[in-house]
Amino acid sequence: MEIKSIFLILAVLIAAGVLFAGCATQSPATVTPTPVSTVTTVTTAAPMTTVTTAAPVTSVTTAAPMTSVTTAVPTTQVGMMNIVETLAADGRFTTLVTALKASHLDGNLSGPGPFTVFAPTDDAFKKLPVGTVDSLLKDPQGYYLKEMLLYHVVNRELMAADIMRLGTINTLQGQSLLISSGNGVIFVNGGTKIITPDIVCNNGVIQVIDTVLTP
Repeated sequence: MEIKSIFLILAVLIAAGVLFAGCATQSPATVTPTPVSTVTTVTTAAPMTTVTTAAPVTSVTTAAPMTSVTTAVPTTQVGMMNIVETLAADGRFTTLVTALKASHLDGNLSGPGPFTVFAPTDDAFKKLPVGTVDSLLKDPQGYYLKEMLLYHVVNRELMAADIMRLGTINTLQGQSLLISSGNGVIFVNGGTKIITPDIVCNNGVIQVIDTVLTP
């Protein structure tokens, strides 16, 4: 019984030795490494877009409307006298003013006009035949006095420079005056001179003449 046990133990030992030797001669097992996943962290910087929105500046310049008013100086000027007042104040036209008032033409020549009056002086009336003025004033509303006076009046304002450019001028009487000039002197109807030109009034102008005009 003991011998059988010994043999059994030896057999087990031999088998174990054989097994151990076989394991020792085998190639070592190849260990394949487990691939490690590479985590690549990509940091993408978001593009920075700087948008500067300038608030639109609306510049509204409102210029105050400039109203340019050109006011022509009216014929009637404050501070000036009308034609009849100027004639009366001058002192050289006593006969003419008397005749205008007698024929009621003074009111017309005191109106707005404008008028041009070729005004004969008192000396000019003295050139008429004796008694002519008295005869006219005896019938102030008669036909001839008004006709004679209206022959000295033009229904517009004419300065001496204007008159020199004209050959004829129509009067309120209906007939025309003939104009000529020489050596700076203006003549009316040939022999009557303008001795004082351009006395400006608030309703026209007076041209002083040295002779009474007769239609």
